[in-house]
Amino acid sequence: MTGENISSIATALVVGGGIGGMATAISLAERGVAVDLIDLDAEWRVYGAGITITGPTLRAYRRLGLLEEIKQQGAITSKTRLFRYDGTHMLDLDEPVIEEGLPATGGIMRPVLHHIMQKRVRELAIPVRLGLTVDALQNMDDHVNVGFSDGTCGSYDLVVGADSVFSKVRDLAFPHMGQAQPTGQGCWRISIRKPPGLEMGEFFLGHANPCGITACAPDMVYMWMLTAHEERESFMSDDELFDTLKLLLADFGGNAGWIRDNMTRSDWINYRPLAAALQPANWFDGRIVLLGDAVHATTPHLASGAGMAVESGIVLAEELARTDDVSTALRAYQDRRYSRCRDVIETSVAVGQLQLDHGDPQIHAKMLEGALSRLNEPF
Repeated sequence: MTGENISSIATALVVGGGIGGMATAISLAERGVAVDLIDLDAEWRVYGAGITITGPTLRAYRRLGLLEEIKQQGAITSKTRLFRYDGTHMLDLDEPVIEEGLPATGGIMRPVLHHIMQKRVRELAIPVRLGLTVDALQNMDDHVNVGFSDGTCGSYDLVVGADSVFSKVRDLAFPHMGQAQPTGQGCWRISIRKPPGLEMGEFFLGHANPCGITACAPDMVYMWMLTAHEERESFMSDDELFDTLKLLLADFGGNAGWIRDNMTRSDWINYRPLAAALQPANWFDGRIVLLGDAVHATTPHLASGAGMAVESGIVLAEELARTDDVSTALRAYQDRRYSRCRDVIETSVAVGQLQLDHGDPQIHAKMLEGALSRLNEPF
């Protein structure tokens, strides 16, 4: 990413070493800010599932200078095909190239994407402290005093909370905000070898449990499935995850049926309930600001959670570079992000509700196409 250096702040603490936190740390460091990055996980790990990367998300990663590595280590495709659940082809989603030289869509294994971003963090010599979070935040006139969970303390010109949907920064500094709300759906994911006939991303609609397949590497895909969530007292065992997902795929044809017939107990399978929240303004207080799932947590229906977090990190750095007044910059960041994030969250939740209501798959397809078209607009 290129642009003017930031003169409004000299130091920043980024809380959360996930996609949004790393995008923010990279964006700030490239504009001359001395950034510290902390993450609660002592191993700085990430789940093993794949991730769909839409054109707008690839555009954001191009701004970070990471597009070529993503293309090399992931899988790039030109379109997404929509099928009825039995394998009957419906239509191809219109996913135009939104910038010259930018792929239309693609996918990558999430750990691979994290490693690409972690490499860039290290190249910029950003100090990373792991197994750590914040326990206290005190806004002063021109800085924030920070108390860390290991008993140490620090002082920064800016603190960025990018620490997940369960944000500690949000809990400490933004009492007007709440927890993300369950949507009534859960998401299954399986990482598995690539079906022989798969050439691009695929959605399977018209069933109570829609699913989709994304290529993440030359020989790997991940498949997701959305189901109505049922509360239970304990997590499913690996065997129960396998048996249940195989049963849920019983009605499916095409490559979804291939995955059902070829999945093994050694394939990585995960299930989690879905929740979403667009936190009310303000997203900043003094020198503390939120981004990513901490403030705009969405469901996976538009494959845009990661893209929204990366965009937010870029926009925050851009606005801080435009003015010497931090409050003005933080408000401008919020103004640029609020409506776009609201559109993603509201559309994603609405698509999920349509699925729960067993709605018309043609309406589903139109909602997806309309939302993706709006996401192609500049951010």
